[in-house]
Order: sequence, then structure tokens, then C-alpha cells
Amino acid sequence: MKLTLFYAPMACSLVPYVNLTEAGAQFEVSTVNTGAKQQKTPEYLAVNPKGKVPVLGVDGYPLTENVAIAQFIARTWPAAKLLPSGFDEFKAISLMAWFASTVHPHLTPNARPENYCDMPEAFDGVKRVAQKLLFEDLRIAEGLLAGRAWFFDHFTAVDTYFFWCYRRATQFKLDLSAYPNCDAHMLRMRERASVQKCEAYEKEVAAAFAKAA
Repeated sequence: MKLTLFYAPMACSLVPYVNLTEAGAQFEVSTVNTGAKQQKTPEYLAVNPKGKVPVLGVDGYPLTENVAIAQFIARTWPAAKLLPSGFDEFKAISLMAWFASTVHPHLTPNARPENYCDMPEAFDGVKRVAQKLLFEDLRIAEGLLAGRAWFFDHFTAVDTYFFWCYRRATQFKLDLSAYPNCDAHMLRMRERASVQKCEAYEKEVAAAFAKAA
């Protein structure tokens, strides 16, 4: 089976990169320069008409959406235990769907308010509303992580996805002092070899893109 991950620095394509690494999967990486709008080119749109990353090419088929990709990886490499067993598997999928449908959309306006409003004078208001909603999300996650190292009894793909979400929040210079459990979770994630490998690769790719600009 040939796997190709279409990956962009800072983007949520970190999630399948880490999960594939945790699974011990062999995969190639095709970098996408989102800063240069490469995801909107005809060549990339032929891969993913949604114009987004990540995409995981599985023997040439473009599998999109992190929730689906995470389940594919978990079920293809079950020994990695990237999903919990029993009913907890559905709870895990529910959490990842929440990250994708709610938490992630509350992050994006902080970086690109122009995607939500065409009046530049209102951009600060767009960000404030998004931050209010994001803080409500993080309060829920904070409670779920109380007294726990991971969202379930062991590390899972849920932790990978939330790591990206919370790390993204830290990049907006927000006051996150009310979420010590989320912060501790991020630090634990950064101790994992898979995350260290991905973040090192991310810096390498970002530097190459900056040099080429």
C-alpha cells in the first residue's frame, strides 16, 4: 500500500503526520505551500477539490478529513491503539468530530478574519467572538482532562487532534491561563517522539518555503 500525505506547516495536517508516525506506517510527504496559495492551484485541486490539507493518498485515492483519516490509520494499524476499544471508540470519534466541526472553526477566524467578514474595520470583532467561543470549547476540554494524562486510558488519535487545536490557540497570543490541564497535555504531547519529529520537520519545511518566497 502506497501512502502519500499532503502536508502544510502549521496546518492540521500535523494530525495524520503524527498518527502515521505513531503507527509505524511508511509514507511519503508532499508539501503544500498554503502561504503561496498552492492549495488553490489547478494541480492541487485535481487532488482535492476542497482546496485543503490534509489529504492522505491511499494507493492513489485521496482520503480527506482528519476524522476519517484517523480512523483509517487506527484500523489499518490496530497494534498502535490509536482508538480505544468498545464504546469508547465511538466516544473518541465523537470528540474528534467536535474538534473538526466546532473547535477548529473557532480557531480559524483568529488567523483569517477576512474569510468571515468583508469589512476590515470589523475584523477585531470577528476575532473577539471567535475567542469567546473558543474559550467555551477549551473549558469543556479542560474538564475532560482533569486528573488525566490523556482523554482516554492511553494515548489515542484524540490526543493528537486536540494537541494541534490547543497548540494553534497558543499561537494567537491569547490568555490561556485558565486551562492548565490543556497546557499540561500539550507539554506531554511534545515529549512524544512522533510529535518531536513532526515539529522538527515542520520547521524545516517552513524555512524552505520562506527561503523560496
